[in-house]
Amino acid sequence: MKTIGVIGGMSWESTQTYYRLINQKIREQLGGLHSAKLILYSVDFAGIEPLQHAGDWDGTAEILTEAAQALETAGADFIVLATNTMHKVAPEIELAVNIPLLHIADATAAALQADGITTVALLGTKFTMEQDFYRQRLEDHGICVVVPSAAQRNRVHEIIFNELCLGKIEANSKADYLEIIQEMAEFGAEGVVLGCTEISLLINQLDTTIKLYDTTAIHAASAVASALK
Repeated sequence: MKTIGVIGGMSWESTQTYYRLINQKIREQLGGLHSAKLILYSVDFAGIEPLQHAGDWDGTAEILTEAAQALETAGADFIVLATNTMHKVAPEIELAVNIPLLHIADATAAALQADGITTVALLGTKFTMEQDFYRQRLEDHGICVVVPSAAQRNRVHEIIFNELCLGKIEANSKADYLEIIQEMAEFGAEGVVLGCTEISLLINQLDTTIKLYDTTAIHAASAVASALK
């Protein structure tokens, strides 16, 4: 079994989901008392969030490349960045280490392709929905990506940072997300990518008939598959 290096803390609310899912899947695959060989480097998100909103991506890259290098030194065989948005600086992380980075958008694209999905709606932070680093990665795999309106993007973003990252689950926010999802499906989306690792804390497949792609679960499964190769 390979050792998984996880960069977490963005936020820790979703990082604990990664840890649980990875270990559950290892036990499903190997049985008995097996658990994952895993090294977790959890950053302080309070130092990263203001850099994101200031557009200081070089500053965030410096923090995360140091984390990646620490994981490599500690013996990780590959790295999982337990956040969608911070894949904005995935290229910088990849240049800073000699071990692979398992990209969350590539894992998600593989899941979409396996289901024959060609058009998806993308929900996430405004950075993820509006910038090219994530959307283009999916489009490079032949998947058409659509996003909500500007007002809806603001609402999705606000809920992530003001509620989900703080562990708050609000019924009205869930209703807002489901309304946006329904509208995106009516505009032709065959499925919806939950492109923020916290969103699955708020909604899941039981809440809607529209196919949801939980990037946290997809990424965790991909990490397990890589660890067991």
